[in-house]
Amino acid sequence: MAPKIEAVVEPVWLGEGPHWDHNAGALYFVSIFDHSVHKYDARTKKHTKSKLNGMPTFIVPVEGHQDQFVIGLNRKVVLIQWDGRDDSAKVVKNIVEVDQDYPNNRFNDAKADPRGRLFAGTMGHEYEPGKFDLKKGRLYRIDADGTATRVADNIDISNGLCWDVEEKAFYYADSFEYAIRRYDYDVETGNISNPKLIFHYKDHGLEGIVDGMTIDTDGNLWVANFDGHQIIKINPRTAELLEKHRIPALQVTSVTFGGPNFDELYVTSAKMNRGQEQLPPCGSTFKVTGLGVKGHPNVAAKINTK
Repeated sequence: MAPKIEAVVEPVWLGEGPHWDHNAGALYFVSIFDHSVHKYDARTKKHTKSKLNGMPTFIVPVEGHQDQFVIGLNRKVVLIQWDGRDDSAKVVKNIVEVDQDYPNNRFNDAKADPRGRLFAGTMGHEYEPGKFDLKKGRLYRIDADGTATRVADNIDISNGLCWDVEEKAFYYADSFEYAIRRYDYDVETGNISNPKLIFHYKDHGLEGIVDGMTIDTDGNLWVANFDGHQIIKINPRTAELLEKHRIPALQVTSVTFGGPNFDELYVTSAKMNRGQEQLPPCGSTFKVTGLGVKGHPNVAAKINTK
């Protein structure tokens, strides 16, 4: 039986950074160019959003707080207070600012690792749709006290980010490598090392670039194939392309598992006009069911809020 794909949130300009909050039964995500954070309550089907002064690029709940989140806002990681209602989010604290030497950079993808450390990557300035300042991004590990440690540099566009503790692996994508990296990962320290390219798009005839990704309980990666109209499932240990599932949007941006049993895959997308209008349902957030796999709970960030 084929998986079922349905749009559950109406289109936004550039949906990104989905995070399933199991306790809230809700999906949080951002729309970068709409300058907004979003909440989709899966139980009530209600969608709310709130604008901010800047480009939010990810949203991760803070451990122990129902209404506090860390978000990327341009080159800053900030703490926001948001009760989930429309137009009620406000910045309450700056956590850290990075890339002072590249003032036009901005954050892109980020997630909390299995111990709650925030891994957040930056990218160069997009001076025209689809054209970027290259090799100016970095990847940072941000600890609870707000200390940012650079763990990778010379990045075009930071994307992906997921961990497999059993395999002692951290998976990451610099999108313009058209490949997925594997790092050795130490869960006790948060250190990453020994990067290797383990999956190349060209080896499998894939178009487009690597965007956001997540991992299932079998250790397989689910990857958003931006400009490819699809999500793909790969085995990172063998570099096998296991499955492809077409999404009714060209610009598929990110994925995360959610739902009561973590067996629903939520997929964000974009509707950027880069010479061709992207008509609905492009830009929607989709829910994919019937994949026959489960994911791990998303991790909240451990951040000092005072």
